[in-house]
Amino acid sequence: MSMHVIVGGGATALATARLLATDGDKVRVVHRRGGPDEPGVEHVALDATDTDALTRLADGAATVFNCAATAYHTWPQTIPPLFGSIRTAAERTGAGYVMLGNLYGYGPVDGPVTAATPQRATGPKGATRAAMWREAKQAHDAGRLRATEVRAGQFLGAGAVSLFSLLVAAPVRVGRPVLVPAELDHPHSFSAIGDVARTLVAVARADSSWGRPWLAPTITATMRELATRFATLAGAPRPQLATMTDREITLLGLTDPFWPELFETRFMDTGRFLVDAGETERAFGLATSEVEEVLREML
Repeated sequence: MSMHVIVGGGATALATARLLATDGDKVRVVHRRGGPDEPGVEHVALDATDTDALTRLADGAATVFNCAATAYHTWPQTIPPLFGSIRTAAERTGAGYVMLGNLYGYGPVDGPVTAATPQRATGPKGATRAAMWREAKQAHDAGRLRATEVRAGQFLGAGAVSLFSLLVAAPVRVGRPVLVPAELDHPHSFSAIGDVARTLVAVARADSSWGRPWLAPTITATMRELATRFATLAGAPRPQLATMTDREITLLGLTDPFWPELFETRFMDTGRFLVDAGETERAFGLATSEVEEVLREML
């Protein structure tokens, strides 16, 4: 039986913890809120920027999974010290360091995107995420730790926090009109929570995974297609969808700093930004979940 530490309290962190616990491993989930323990899963309330305390919690761990996140508009300021602390705890304890990443670091790409595609982010959030992987890779290459990263698309599934789950699924379910800050008929790369969790566990257990990034299996679909399928499963009316204008997003930004941050990732709406995760699927025997299965989880 191995012990693992997972930093973060979101849906992917919890799904990963439950997968490991189901296999008989001991899991310690570390996040600010803490929470009630589950079979095989201990929840610890801790600010993960407390490196010494995190190191003590990670002592004896086989793996430290970094599934942490901060407020979206604060990433350039808050991500580096948080990720630096988690990486340092892994270095001190000798644990493998598995990062949950995203696709922002690639910047505009005339697809398809693979794990080997150079990261050329043009915005601050993407540049921050790319820098976090570079620092982990440098530590790996220097022999200070073993590091890898799993990069996921927009999340789908139970507990997912994404544009689809927050702005589309809820109103569609009750038959309300939907205004989306994305092109409705442009293909997007989505990642199911369960698929991402299975990939995180797989790379943590494979000797061949270290020192490089991997792409989580992805579902390629348009917002309109997902909304229509979701409405059908929910027994709701056919969705009424419209795309937010730049002016509407800008005006919303006067009330919440989240909204203007969406402009940075517009390249995913307008270019041929599609993900090819076939290498990951072949290497670890993984497969992408069926869309209906994932949407049904959200109901």
